[in-house]
Amino acid sequence: MNIGHYATLIRGLCIDLSGKPQIVIYEDAGKSVKENFVLDAGGVMKLEIDPGMNEENAAGVIRKTYETWKKSSSGNVPLPSCIALYANEKPEAIYWIDGDLDSARKRRAEKNASPGTGSLSVPEPVIKAEGRAAVVKNKIALVTGGAQGIGEEIVRNLAAAGAIVFIADLNADGAEKLALAINEAEGRTAALAIGVNVSDEASVEKMFATVAETAGGLDLCVSNAGVLKAGSVLDQKLEDFKFVTDINYTGFFVISKFAGRLLRTQHLTAPGWKTDIVQVNSKSGLEGSNKNGAYAGGKFGGLGLVASFALELVEYNIKVNAICPGNFLDGPLWSDPEKGLFVQYLRTGKVPGAKTIADVRSFYEAKVPMKRGCTGKDLVRALYYIVEQEYETGQAIPVTGGQVMLH
Repeated sequence: MNIGHYATLIRGLCIDLSGKPQIVIYEDAGKSVKENFVLDAGGVMKLEIDPGMNEENAAGVIRKTYETWKKSSSGNVPLPSCIALYANEKPEAIYWIDGDLDSARKRRAEKNASPGTGSLSVPEPVIKAEGRAAVVKNKIALVTGGAQGIGEEIVRNLAAAGAIVFIADLNADGAEKLALAINEAEGRTAALAIGVNVSDEASVEKMFATVAETAGGLDLCVSNAGVLKAGSVLDQKLEDFKFVTDINYTGFFVISKFAGRLLRTQHLTAPGWKTDIVQVNSKSGLEGSNKNGAYAGGKFGGLGLVASFALELVEYNIKVNAICPGNFLDGPLWSDPEKGLFVQYLRTGKVPGAKTIADVRSFYEAKVPMKRGCTGKDLVRALYYIVEQEYETGQAIPVTGGQVMLH
């Protein structure tokens, strides 16, 4: 087990105790010692581990250590805010815990180890009438392909709803600029940038390790990164077909693999906490797409992965669902003047009789009963529903303006 795994197990414990999202940030023990922080100061929970133990045994040790620590603390169900990790009686790491990222960072800076207090969560007898967006408040989310387009809209909405969002993108500079803009607008640390290539296993594994070490765990993973290259099955180059499939299909597998591992670890100490993996799929995953087989095929396959992963991961209270939006006609995927789908579809002759981009747009708008394209707000409403809905997994939620209806 590595340092990040312990942060995730510790976060799970604190979630289990409080019934609320928590942030856990890591600090090297040597750094704190140099700053004259006393590791056995009042309030610090000392955790002795065997470096060779597995996750299940580590979870048991953490729980047992907490019970011993609680007996020596005062208050109603005290929550640790500082846990010192020891291996072979040598300090290795310190974990600072609080309800949001800025508060946890403040604790670390001030070396404030005083315990918090709370009470074990009790299920509400009724559903409270509050905004649906509240279901992500203070939760930790990650959005791939989050630096631009529909991913950016998802990120901005999650941050505005009170979540802490990792903006994961191959365009690391764009993710960093977006994070800075969001944090300034929100007046808090609401977004953090992280570079990733979703089709590269090592890159994805490193990304989730960084998430664990930075925030302690995860509640919502939105697999949004996607690409599209239209082309006839008679003419499309194999390299273009593989490029689309590697990102849209294989990329979702890789993201789910490492997100699932992280969430499974967290589940060991927070068995009642439900988490989510959500794939941003497509209308094309429900009905196919003419002269766009690589994209539609990958999306169809993605729904098969969603259903299969849902069956497997439900054991760990991980829900896996997909959102199948209609066409984002105003986004760069469609409207980019050089590479957008309007241009591609006009060039490939996908729309019979179309002579201009306006003709192509009118053709697609006419297919939708609502007479418009899908928007980021439409998709985010579906995302909030998925997170809020505790009794559904393995589903593909259409958001198509009526273009695809119930079968």
